Amino acid sequence: MKKEIFQKIKIPEDVEVSLEGNLLSVKGSEGTNKRKFSSEKLVFEKRGDEIIIGSKNATKKEKKAINTRAAHIKNMIKGTQKKFEYKLKVCFSHFPITVEVKGREVLIKNFLGEKTPRKMKLNNEVDVKVDKDVITINSIGKEIAGQTAANFETATRIRNRDKRVFQDGIFIINKNGREI
Repeated sequence: MKKEIFQKIKIPEDVEVSLEGNLLSVKGSEGTNKRKFSSEKLVFEKRGDEIIIGSKNATKKEKKAINTRAAHIKNMIKGTQKKFEYKLKVCFSHFPITVEVKGREVLIKNFLGEKTPRKMKLNNEVDVKVDKDVITINSIGKEIAGQTAANFETATRIRNRDKRVFQDGIFIINKNGREI
């Protein structure tokens, strides 16, 4: 059954939003966030201090697309007002793991006693700080911050060993102020 569904997203006073075709730019006190949205059968426009997303004949598929785009836009606005912060903990039992940030690359040394360090590339929009055994990730984009945290966990994933015995690694302990 087709319905008329529209969502309005209020733009805060300290945030500037510009819409050029499908490219949405959000500028706030922390920086600028840009994203290109596909406009499949959806109305996507800015009126005054609101962003309107919707469709006159929306099915379930369009409703899902509207809600997803609204969530992305809200996250973009939140990120430009206050950066998203993820915290990770370096855990080890026998071999002390050291984490170093060199430019846009992270080196994870002595993981499970390995001689060669594990390397991980960083996105340009991410700030990573290492304080002993706590790693802090800050970014304007929620997806970028979350993906970087997941990359840390994946880089220290243990394969071909008993997970009950080998519990070393880097694990997410805090997602944007919410304890895990």
